[in-house]
Amino acid sequence: MDIERRIRRLEDRAEIGELIARYGLVMDDRDIDGMPALFTPDVAIRSDDGVLDVTGLEAAVKMFCGRFAVLGPSNHVTHDRIITFDDDNPDRASGIVLSHAEMNRKGKAMVAAIRYHDAYRRHEGRWKFAARRLSFFYYVSATEYSDALGAGLALRNRAYEHPTPADWPEGLASWQKHHNK
Repeated sequence: MDIERRIRRLEDRAEIGELIARYGLVMDDRDIDGMPALFTPDVAIRSDDGVLDVTGLEAAVKMFCGRFAVLGPSNHVTHDRIITFDDDNPDRASGIVLSHAEMNRKGKAMVAAIRYHDAYRRHEGRWKFAARRLSFFYYVSATEYSDALGAGLALRNRAYEHPTPADWPEGLASWQKHHNK
């Protein structure tokens, strides 16, 4: 890879990292006006539990506004990320982002461990989310946090009326292979 392409890759990686950080700020600040700068016009937002499932910028903004109606203050924190660039198209990349969130949902303090599975696309000269899929290790009330990490407890998604299984690790092929399932 020539030096110009390598430098461009580094700049792209930094810009995508800032996009990921801006997402957390926009969500936590309830910055509806800043939201369109995050997403491509045809963005797809999904969650493995099926609760989130929208396509298009207008639908995404509307969906987030609906979520904000039941959420109090929140704090999204991203940790590590792996970004993979498309060798055939310099304007496309994908990634996985490891994250935690603290929030107040319907008057209850909640915590979540989230993996974001992303598709990024350069749109109008800026990197944006073309797709974002959320999966959860847990989404529980703060008082149930230690319980959510208990051995063998798979019903770690407790954000809604009825607890549901966590999206990972039990559903991962690598986890099942390790545990001979």
